Amino acid sequence: MGTMARTRKAVAAHIDVAHLISAGVLASVCPRPLIEEVLAQTGRASQRQRLLPAPAVVYYVMALALWREAPLEEVLRVVCEGLHWLGGPQGQGQTIQASKSAISQARTRLGPEVMQQLAQRVLRPVASRDLTGAWYRDWRVMAIDGSTMDVADERTNAEFFGYPSSSRGQSAFPQARLVGLVECGTHVVTAAQMGPYAQGEQTMAEPLLASHLQPDMLVLADRGFYSFKLWQIACASGAKLAWRVKSTMRLPVQQRLQDGSYLSTLFSSEDRQRRNGQVVRVIDYTLQDSATPAQDSYRLVTNILDPDQAPAQELAALYHERWEIESVLDEFKTHLRGSSTVLRSKTPELVQQELWGLLLAHFAIRQLMAQAAWNNGLDPDRLSFVHAVRVIKRKMPQAAAIPP
Repeated sequence: MGTMARTRKAVAAHIDVAHLISAGVLASVCPRPLIEEVLAQTGRASQRQRLLPAPAVVYYVMALALWREAPLEEVLRVVCEGLHWLGGPQGQGQTIQASKSAISQARTRLGPEVMQQLAQRVLRPVASRDLTGAWYRDWRVMAIDGSTMDVADERTNAEFFGYPSSSRGQSAFPQARLVGLVECGTHVVTAAQMGPYAQGEQTMAEPLLASHLQPDMLVLADRGFYSFKLWQIACASGAKLAWRVKSTMRLPVQQRLQDGSYLSTLFSSEDRQRRNGQVVRVIDYTLQDSATPAQDSYRLVTNILDPDQAPAQELAALYHERWEIESVLDEFKTHLRGSSTVLRSKTPELVQQELWGLLLAHFAIRQLMAQAAWNNGLDPDRLSFVHAVRVIKRKMPQAAAIPP
């Protein structure tokens, strides 16, 4: 049987600003003045007039997250037709022709640091105190978790990121590890760390917990994140914590409380004399209707010691909001990437650049969804992320157009 020719996917031939995510939603969260400021701070501003100026490349990297199946040149055309300033007033509506090589060189000049600093400036919680669904009593509900992303099977990527092991040997693709802090009520990623596959999630979580927690937060975490060191780092921020630990963890009952929880003390494994412990409240509970009996028993530890502030039954129910972050990771790995299962970039620097662009694009979509939900008195969880991406790519209101 002969080989069938493959047809390259393309976006619509004529695209105006109203159809451009890159010139609308993305520009609303990353306005050009902010991009210019970060470019100047990182020394990546264009030193001379180029076919692809640095600000255009920033929007292009973010747009890659939405136009996963289109060729690189097609994504560039989508971006450039919406950026009026790219060619000046005379260049409006013109298509910029650039080869894959020229695009790669422009991205390499930009590097990953610009996108990382933009993400650090832009990513943040968005739910105000009067919005239900994002808060538990006086605390903003947050969660921390990690996942991996397949990257292109190139030698430099393999050397930097590494392969996960499997029962049948080495996996097909190198993988980058990503750890994120998420606002559960809106699915907004507020901070992230990325690195090689071999880097542990607990190690990557340290700077997130040290720098991005606030006293008005209640942070949920699965048992894979617990260590005495991380617990101390998180507590030092003033945030409240409700973390799952192994049910076999030795936590003697020191004082039984009226809601069924009890006080105990955590110690570092290195503290053999048990002199420098930290008092916690322990909540043991069982899910009666669980379909997986092996997962029925749960043990939470919290630094909210007064049960009147957060009763055990309420915290046990709240902990399962942590699964919201699993939905966020699925949005990254499945819905934004579509049928493209591997990140496009061929070098570690561009993989990191692409991942920061992906985070910025996801934030832009989720912020728009949250605002749309709240304007109509809805919980953002009731809106479909997949549908939102389709609508944004198909048509945006003229008011969202990027300023010239």
